[in-house]
Amino acid sequence: MSVLHPGYRNDTTGRLAYDPDILLKIILFAYSKGITSSREMQWYCETNIIFKALSCDTVPHFTTLASFVSRHADEIEALFEQVLLMCHEQGLLGNELFAIDGCKMSSDASKEWSGTFKELGEKREKLRGLVRHHLLEHYARDEAETEADLDRDIRRARMILSLDAAMNKVDRFLKTHSPRMGRGKRLKEVKSNLTDNESAKMTTRKGTIQGYNGVATVDKKHQIIIDAQAFGEGQEHHTLQPVLKAVEARFKKLGIADNIYQKGTVVTADTGFANDKFIGNKFAQPQAGPKGESHG
Repeated sequence: MSVLHPGYRNDTTGRLAYDPDILLKIILFAYSKGITSSREMQWYCETNIIFKALSCDTVPHFTTLASFVSRHADEIEALFEQVLLMCHEQGLLGNELFAIDGCKMSSDASKEWSGTFKELGEKREKLRGLVRHHLLEHYARDEAETEADLDRDIRRARMILSLDAAMNKVDRFLKTHSPRMGRGKRLKEVKSNLTDNESAKMTTRKGTIQGYNGVATVDKKHQIIIDAQAFGEGQEHHTLQPVLKAVEARFKKLGIADNIYQKGTVVTADTGFANDKFIGNKFAQPQAGPKGESHG
């Protein structure tokens, strides 16, 4: 944990920082219970006895928890690799079968702020038209005659400010970003998102969400996760290559194996991950497995 400590030393001035060990315990335990919202984590630290014990009866603000995750991605990954190396040294990794699967997770971004650049441009013009319409109505009234008229004018002014802010938000995005291109057989533009442009619209059994495809790789022997990544793509066939390469690079870095796939390790994933171009060049062709799985 010492890799996190230098950024939290504050011995001279200012308020004492939260111990990074405590913050990480709160976050990892919350993840294990399916809690991914920083606001929820803060609430549980206030109300749940287990979280109170892990946090030493402190209540970190949700912005503190969110900032910790976003600022220390590399350090947390290094800690993950240390744990993985300890698991290997204790004989907990079998390295015989790796299972890969994914699940779609919602992000904090609203899907209403998604669209192609053409759609976002049309949205901007629609907002501009609404602003112009309400301004003309507002200018048409030189003065309010009654208190009710005054209240209506105030509400209209607030609406104009809100619409103007939304229009400027779309305008800034279109001026500072480029269209996102998909990676299907036919190269075409996919929907961008103004709030979180790394996320994507995805279809799930519960409807359409704006979020990520979380893909985990698990070692069979003791169900230990050896890799986990989030992809802003609804389809999974483009995620297989980066996942397998990440596992290979990590095992080489930790000294477990120079090329884990040449040691006879079997990789299994469902057919949604099938990618003929990648599998044909890098690995053996997939073989049909039970329940729609592919083995390479």
